[in-house]
Amino acid sequence: MNTGNRLLDARALEKTRQTRYDERKFVNRVALTLSLLAMAFGLFWLFWILFETVRLGLGGLTFATLTQMTPPPNDEGGLANAIYGSFLMVMLATFVGTPVGVMAGIYLAEYDSKGWLATVTRFVNDILLSAPSIVIGLFVYAVVVSRFKHFSGWAGVLALALIVIPVVIRTTENMLQLVPSGLREAAYALGAPKWKVILSITLKAARAGVVTGVMLAIARIAGETAPLLFTALSNQFWTSSLNQPMASLPVTIFKFAMSPYENWQKLAWAGVFLITAAVLGLNILARVLTRNKL
Repeated sequence: MNTGNRLLDARALEKTRQTRYDERKFVNRVALTLSLLAMAFGLFWLFWILFETVRLGLGGLTFATLTQMTPPPNDEGGLANAIYGSFLMVMLATFVGTPVGVMAGIYLAEYDSKGWLATVTRFVNDILLSAPSIVIGLFVYAVVVSRFKHFSGWAGVLALALIVIPVVIRTTENMLQLVPSGLREAAYALGAPKWKVILSITLKAARAGVVTGVMLAIARIAGETAPLLFTALSNQFWTSSLNQPMASLPVTIFKFAMSPYENWQKLAWAGVFLITAAVLGLNILARVLTRNKL
């Protein structure tokens, strides 16, 4: 009798286990299907955008686009001054914002991760990360442009640098926190000072992630329009002086795309293609340079 009861209990237990297994398997299939559908939905729009960018951008891309200045309506011209202005302002903003962001990220991760100053810094950094770029543009306009009574490329550089800094801070701090503490302890055991450990061990181990964060910051500011509208404004002519209003690709694209003139619209699509290709090329280059140094 006891043997029969045990067999019945074992069968009931096995049936319960099988039922639970089937339920988990069904839930797993549903979750996997929804995940694949979400991925397909996102990829569909991404490839559509890229296809339209390539199709319309290549149609307006000529040698004159890279060598001539922005034209008047219904005339020949290019985007040379806008390309130069965007390159110069993005490059300077990156050189200004990256060291500040990396050093602040090192401080938060290595020196004072739980102090009051770190808490305040993270709070302010989160605000800057979530703040619309137009707010940063208005801030720089109020502080710099209105005080000096004119738009300038330096104001545009400052606005873009304020966008770079919080992105680099967050990425650097997160990447340094992912470095195993055993690496630091081993270096300290050998008598290495803290600054040497940070430069030679932790920062080197997190190099790929930090570089990726810088690339993400560049990708973000490369297409920013609102901050430059309030700071650098634009310029129909070539200028290499950062003390004057300076043309940029995002602002030129915005102005030309909203116009009714066909030549301006073609140049706008060409500018979109150039920005997309430049950002894609930077990300590929960063991956290639850091793939063997993880």
